Amino acid sequence: MVDLSALLYPQAVAVVGASRTPGKVGHDLLANLISGGFAGEIVPINPSAPELLGRKAYPSLNEYGKPVDLSLIAVPRAGVVEAVKNALDAGTRAITIVTAGFKETGPEGAALERQVAEMCAARQVRLLGPNCLGLINTDHRLNASFAGRMPEAGNISVISQSGALCTAILDMAAGRHLGLAKLVSIGNKADISEKDLLLALAADEQTRVIIAYLEDIASGDDFVKAAAEASTHKPVVILKAGTTAAGQKAASSHTGVLAGVDIAYGAAFKRSGVIRADTFEELFDHATALAMQPLPRGNRVLIVTNAGGPGTMAADAVEKAGLIVAELDRNTAAALRARLPAAASVGNPVDVLGDAEPERYAAALNAAQDDPAVDAVVVILTPQAMTKPAATARVITENLRGDKPVVAAFMGGADVMPGRAELVAAGLPDYPSPERAVSAIAAMHEYAAWRSRPPRVVTRFRVNRRRVERIITRRIRTQRYQVSEVKAKSMLQAYGFHIPEGYLATTAGEAVEIAERIGYPVAMKIVSPDIIHKSDIGGVRLNVTNNDGVRDAFDLMMLRIRERAPEAWVEGIYVEKMVNRGLEVIIGMNRDPLFGPMLMFGLGGIFVEVMKDVTFHLAPISEAEAIQMLKSTRSYEILQGKRGQRGVDLAAIANGLQRISQLTTDFPQIAELDINPYIVGEIGTEPVVADARMTLQPAPEESI
Repeated sequence: MVDLSALLYPQAVAVVGASRTPGKVGHDLLANLISGGFAGEIVPINPSAPELLGRKAYPSLNEYGKPVDLSLIAVPRAGVVEAVKNALDAGTRAITIVTAGFKETGPEGAALERQVAEMCAARQVRLLGPNCLGLINTDHRLNASFAGRMPEAGNISVISQSGALCTAILDMAAGRHLGLAKLVSIGNKADISEKDLLLALAADEQTRVIIAYLEDIASGDDFVKAAAEASTHKPVVILKAGTTAAGQKAASSHTGVLAGVDIAYGAAFKRSGVIRADTFEELFDHATALAMQPLPRGNRVLIVTNAGGPGTMAADAVEKAGLIVAELDRNTAAALRARLPAAASVGNPVDVLGDAEPERYAAALNAAQDDPAVDAVVVILTPQAMTKPAATARVITENLRGDKPVVAAFMGGADVMPGRAELVAAGLPDYPSPERAVSAIAAMHEYAAWRSRPPRVVTRFRVNRRRVERIITRRIRTQRYQVSEVKAKSMLQAYGFHIPEGYLATTAGEAVEIAERIGYPVAMKIVSPDIIHKSDIGGVRLNVTNNDGVRDAFDLMMLRIRERAPEAWVEGIYVEKMVNRGLEVIIGMNRDPLFGPMLMFGLGGIFVEVMKDVTFHLAPISEAEAIQMLKSTRSYEILQGKRGQRGVDLAAIANGLQRISQLTTDFPQIAELDINPYIVGEIGTEPVVADARMTLQPAPEESI
C-alpha cells in the first residue's frame, strides 16, 4: 500500500515562492489553491511580502512555526536545495517541486535533482517532480497546480509525465463535460513515479478509471506489477509516447529483429491488463466508456442506426476489432417487426430508417437489452430532415438499464450538438463516428476478458539446469557470446526439447562414419561461432542420402567457408539425422532491457519473413497465455488445420514456449534465442528442433 495522503489529501499547504505578480508560477499556485476552494490552511512563503491575495505570508516555513502536509516549491532552480532543506526542517510531509531546469537540462541539473531526491528520501518525505505542473484533487477541492482551470468532479484520474499535456487534458475534459477525480503531473519522477500513483489510485474510492500519458518507465518489473495490481481493481488506459524503433539495439535473430520498443511495451501492457491508447483521442474515448458504462459480458455487438451507410461502417469496424456482429434472437426480431415500419431492417444493423421518431430508437434499444445474444449496443444517429437529436437522446438515456454497455455515435456538427449534450449529461458516451464508438466497445471487451482470465499458473519443468550453467559459464568466461547450433541444441535438450541425433565431424571420413551410424538421409551444417547465418554462405546441405554425397558436401562446404568467411573459426560440420516433415514454426526470445525476456511465436517461411505474422508475450508464461499467443496470430487457422488440412499439436507448441520461458528466466545471460524451424506435427507427435541460434550477454555471477 502506497501512502500518498500528505500529497493528495493535505490539511495544510505551503507555497514556497508565492508571488504577488500575476503570471508568475508562485502567484498562480497560490491563486489556484484559493479559487479552487481548498478548505485547509494555505501558507504563502515570501521573504518580502507580509500579505498575499488576502492571506498572511511568512518569510520562511520556520517563521510559520507549524508543520504542513504539503510544500509547493516554486523558487528559481538556484534556491531549490535551500527551499527543500527548510521544508524538511519545518516538518513537511510531502514536497512538490514545480521548478524546471533539472535532469532534463543535462548533467548539472541531473546532479541537483539527485541531491534533492536524496534529501527527501533521508527524511522519508515523498517528492513529486521536479519540472511538473503540480496536482489536482477535486474530491478535496485541491488545485495545487498552475493549470488554468479546476475541472468538474468526476471519477477519472490522470497521471501525466507531461505538464503541457495535463493542460490539454483539462481542456479536453471541459469540452466533453467530463469530470475528473485527480490529476497528477509527475514531471521528472525523481521520487514519485507512475508505479506509486497506479497503486495509490487503485485504492482511491473516488477513482473509477485511471488514464496515463507516459514517455518512459523507470523499472519495467515494478511497472508491470503495479499496473497489474491496479488493473485488478479498475481499468487503466495508457498512452505511451516514444515507442518507435529509434535506439533499438542491433539484433541478429529473427526474434530480435522483430522485437522493438513498441512491441515490448505492448507485451508489458498485455501482461498487466493495461488498455493501450494509440492516440490522444483514444485515451479519452476508452476512458469515457469505461467510466460511464458496465463491462460487456461478451463480444457480440448490436448496431442501431437511422442510415444504412453508417450502419455498414459500424459493422465493418466490429469485425476489424475482433468483435462479432450479433445474430438477433427470434423473439427479438419478432418484437422489432411489430414495433418498426415494414421497410425497416430487423437484422443487424437494425435500420430504424431516416424518418425515425425517438420511439423507434427506444423500441430497438429495449429489444437489444432484452436479447441474451447481445452483449453491447452501438446507437448511431445522423441528422436527417425528420431527425430530433435532443428528443432521441433523451429517450435513449431514459431507456438505459445499466446491465449492458451502450455507446452512441451522433454523427454531424451543429445539428446533433443538443443531442450530444443530453447523452453526456446522462452518462452515455457519445462519439463522432461509428469507428470510434466500436473502438471503445473493443477496449471494454479487452479489459473484461483480462479481468475474467483464469488464475496464472506457471509450470516448472524438471530440467538439467547444471548442463546449461556449465555451457554458459564457459562461453562467457572466454567471451564467446554467439552460441553454436551444437551447444544451443545441447542447452535446449537439457530443458526437455527433442533434438535429432547428430554429431560434430572435423573430417570428411568422420562425417561419413556419423552418417552411416545415425542413418540416411542427413543434414550437414557448418559449426562456427563467427557465422550466424549459415545458409547465406553455403554452410547448409539437406537431404544428403549416401556416403559420396556426404564427402562431397563436406569438402565443398569447407571450401566455400574458406572463400566466403576466411576469418571465421570453424569447429567442424554437424551431421544430423533429417527430421520428418511437418509444419515449420519459429519460437524464440529477445531480452528487452526494460521488461526482460519477451517470447515470440510465428509460422516459418513467408509468414515471419514477409508478413511478420508473429506475436510476443513477456516471460514467465502460463499454458493459457501460450495458447493465447498462438490464437492471436493471423495464421492460427493453419495451425488448427481448417479447409481440409490436418491441424498440428497446439499443446506441444505451447509446451515449447513454456520451456523457453523457464530457460530464459533461469538464465538472464541469454540475450536472444531462436528455434527456427521448430518442426511440429499432428496431435501426439513430438516437435523437433531443426535449428537453433543463441546469443549470450555478461551477467552477474549470482544470476546463474
